[in-house]
Amino acid sequence: MTDAEAVLPFAARAEQASLDELRRRLLETRWPDAPADLGRTAGVDVHELRELVSYWADGFDWRAAEARLNRLPRFRTTIDGLGIHLVHARAQTDGPPAMPLLLAHGWPDSFWRYSEVVPLLVDPAAHGADPADAFDVVVPDMPGFGYSDRAPRDLDLVGVADLWARLTSRLGYGRFGAAGGDIGASVVRWLALDHPERIAAVHRTDAVRMDVDPEVLTEDEREWLAKGERWSEEEGAYGAIQSTKPQTAAVGLTDSPAGLAAWLVEKLEAWSDHRPDGTSLISRDAMLTDVTIYWLTGTIASSMRMYWAMEAMPDAEFARIIQVPTGYTLFPADVEPPAPDAWLGRTTADLAYVSRPERGGHFAPIEDPELYVKELRDFFRPYRSREH
Repeated sequence: MTDAEAVLPFAARAEQASLDELRRRLLETRWPDAPADLGRTAGVDVHELRELVSYWADGFDWRAAEARLNRLPRFRTTIDGLGIHLVHARAQTDGPPAMPLLLAHGWPDSFWRYSEVVPLLVDPAAHGADPADAFDVVVPDMPGFGYSDRAPRDLDLVGVADLWARLTSRLGYGRFGAAGGDIGASVVRWLALDHPERIAAVHRTDAVRMDVDPEVLTEDEREWLAKGERWSEEEGAYGAIQSTKPQTAAVGLTDSPAGLAAWLVEKLEAWSDHRPDGTSLISRDAMLTDVTIYWLTGTIASSMRMYWAMEAMPDAEFARIIQVPTGYTLFPADVEPPAPDAWLGRTTADLAYVSRPERGGHFAPIEDPELYVKELRDFFRPYRSREH
């Protein structure tokens, strides 16, 4: 490996001046009017957000969150001049080499999505599970997200999948498992489509949508598609903006931390599962960790442009069928209603696993790390091999 290909240890440390500026901007927020009875019916609840912003300014401990993230084995490497940040954690086991597992994040997040599950995956024995289920774990930040560089030309799903294939080769892995949620679910899909010889199996938490002759659909499939259309009409404005005019919204979101929090926290709240008292399973400290990463790295614009890049992909790409074993864990509180089994079977040639837990949402690895890890262990167990 040349110096240019080195994988070097990395730890983030925000400048105090940046944190001071963040607090100043939070305290100087210019708030919109918000009728008391509006709540979340028109978007973010401004009254709730004001309380969160006040806590962000004078209660949230970024240094503690930063230290917690830095306890993960974090690295940076460069591929074709593009700096990539990743977590690379080796399995803690005395047995045979563990199965490598790449975890692909989505939006609005980063490697943060998997920060709670890495210790459970690499050292199951320390958490009361079978040591034979240990993984080597790789969690990269997509270009333009988190602590990875912005690509000179925004990458689409195919480009990111190709990048992760090269990254895993650099780390010494031949075949590996891949799992993802949100955009990450599509990234691992294209890993399986374009690099099938490298992928032992794929796990997703989101079903792919594609054009199918309505005449062949089951009633369950038609109902699911109709629910998806209604969801897009009621909740999909963010996606329309990010797919068409991301730079326009990005100006305000890059300038105002309160605006950034409104854009992101609304999704973290709405797309997660909730406790009986109505509060999200994602703690406010976890939410603010995610939002602060976006603020400090200045990546909201580049992250939104991922939608713009995906929109430009040829329709034929989305009609391709995965040939490697594929599993789904569909959480009941996810963004859209969980897809029926019949639909899942249309999108992969080898539907090997479908699980429908009773709880969990779009950010399951943060909401319930133990549950998410159990799903990964159960799915990938038949595909383990000493040949990686």
